[in-house]
Amino acid sequence: MAILSTAAARVREWGECALNLAFPWPESDAAAPKPVEAPICSQCGYPYEYVPNAPFVCTNCADRRWHFEWARAAYWTEGQVHEAVTGFKYHDEYFRLSQLVAWLTEAFDRHAAGEKWDGLVPVPLYHRRLRTRGFNQAKELARGLGKARDLPVRSCLRRDRETPSQTGLERRARWENMQNAFTLKGGFDVAGQNLLLIDDVFTTGATTNACARVLAEAGAGRLAVLTVSRS
Repeated sequence: MAILSTAAARVREWGECALNLAFPWPESDAAAPKPVEAPICSQCGYPYEYVPNAPFVCTNCADRRWHFEWARAAYWTEGQVHEAVTGFKYHDEYFRLSQLVAWLTEAFDRHAAGEKWDGLVPVPLYHRRLRTRGFNQAKELARGLGKARDLPVRSCLRRDRETPSQTGLERRARWENMQNAFTLKGGFDVAGQNLLLIDDVFTTGATTNACARVLAEAGAGRLAVLTVSRS
């Protein structure tokens, strides 16, 4: 079984290399990636102007019960980054994965490299959406980052409810939409482990916070969130 798994992984890596050679990163007229830069909220990572460059928590975070210590992203979800995220996730542009992983790795090196992590936890998709899309973008990103920085990927969460898309929902609706949407898979013990939740985009934090809550209630240690971009 292990031999088959290793062979499948190698075939997939060769396939990715072939895609990158056949479909190199395309030129784009969209705006260049815009980094998310300090000063930022120490909780959600949202940047604010005219704030002293010292730790602070923004008003959106002050009245929330967060289950992760911090969330950070590399770039804003606009221009070339938006093209890459939506192209990969919705338009079968799998060749964009290498660039997305590179951006996620930038975020890791900037915000998380100095800490000890026991694993990367991708935000899961509901099984019906996973079948339709054919892959979980968060898991693919986690796998790429894990390979780049020698970190294990722990797909320990399950999405139990097919929630409506978060796109277009207001902040309160997003949080209500994610209530009790995730559970811990059987056979996983995360007690005391420092885990980094991985997703493509961070907007309000409702999805990743719901995931973090499950991990926290299962006894996980430090929890944080890393994404390619934020909206």
